Amino acid sequence: MGLLARLRKEWFIVGIVLVILSAKLQPSFGVKGGPLKPEVTIAYVAVSLIFFNSGLSLKTEELTSALLHVRLHLFVQSFTLIFFPLAVWLLLKLLELSSIDQWLLRGLQTVSCMPPPVSSAVILTKAVGGNEAAAIFNSAFGSFLLGSSSSVPFTSIFSQLFMTVVVPLILGQVCRSFLRDFLERRKPPFGTISSAVLLMIIYTTFCDTFSNPNIELDPVSLLLVVFIIFSIQISFMLLTFTMSTRSRSGFSPADTVAIVFCSTHKSLTLGIPMLKIVFEGYEHLSLISVPLLIYHPAQILLGSVLVPTIRNWMTNQQKVRRRTLRRFKNHLL
Repeated sequence: MGLLARLRKEWFIVGIVLVILSAKLQPSFGVKGGPLKPEVTIAYVAVSLIFFNSGLSLKTEELTSALLHVRLHLFVQSFTLIFFPLAVWLLLKLLELSSIDQWLLRGLQTVSCMPPPVSSAVILTKAVGGNEAAAIFNSAFGSFLLGSSSSVPFTSIFSQLFMTVVVPLILGQVCRSFLRDFLERRKPPFGTISSAVLLMIIYTTFCDTFSNPNIELDPVSLLLVVFIIFSIQISFMLLTFTMSTRSRSGFSPADTVAIVFCSTHKSLTLGIPMLKIVFEGYEHLSLISVPLLIYHPAQILLGSVLVPTIRNWMTNQQKVRRRTLRRFKNHLL
């Protein structure tokens, strides 16, 4: 395979490298309040586009089926809001014996209690070809559930979720009902569109990261926190993958993809307001915020890099399942 063909095939990975480099060179362009205005273009326009795209590409029966997939929802929400915080709490009990700043450790505990985000987990699930409808439900439901039970203003969370998730999804479904034949005949590149939007999100996320003065820690503490965060993400991705691929789990390969991303990703959008409310008046608020500010770009970067690998695994698993089903039908005949 020639270099150009290879680059064309791996355009998404190349794009990740380029947007991170661009963010490093000129972070002021993509920060909040900057020329790109990510607080509007990303938080509302891009996220709405993601869910309009999902509504346009998903069959209504797929959404209905995902809504009724109670076993999957229980797994994701239990792992995200119960197991994840407990496991991190136990880990932090050991880390308290280390030289890591205790306020950073408190920030890690807060990160573990966050719900999945309503954008990155859905885009990555779609990019792989997983159960996108289940990812949409669990991402939105987790944010709604935690937001309604916390100190964060319920009205603002509900209105933002409604306008950026529910409304675009419904509009996409309505448009699909009129364009069904065209969409099935032409097969627009929905996955490519979502991946391009994800690159925009990665760019603005790293612009915020590189321009944020709160990340200015001593190098040792910063490296340790980054290592711990990546270790947590990789370990929990492997754990959810192992649990959801057991022979008696009842989950399909597409379900597994949604589970892996939704169970391990954490919301920055809901996390920052919660930190400011819970730790209001704390002089160490900047230190407490650092783990979440690192976790968010780390989960997007790690998930994006793993997209080709997970996609190949899912494709192979689906081929095996089809062959097994054909053999079973032939045996019956």
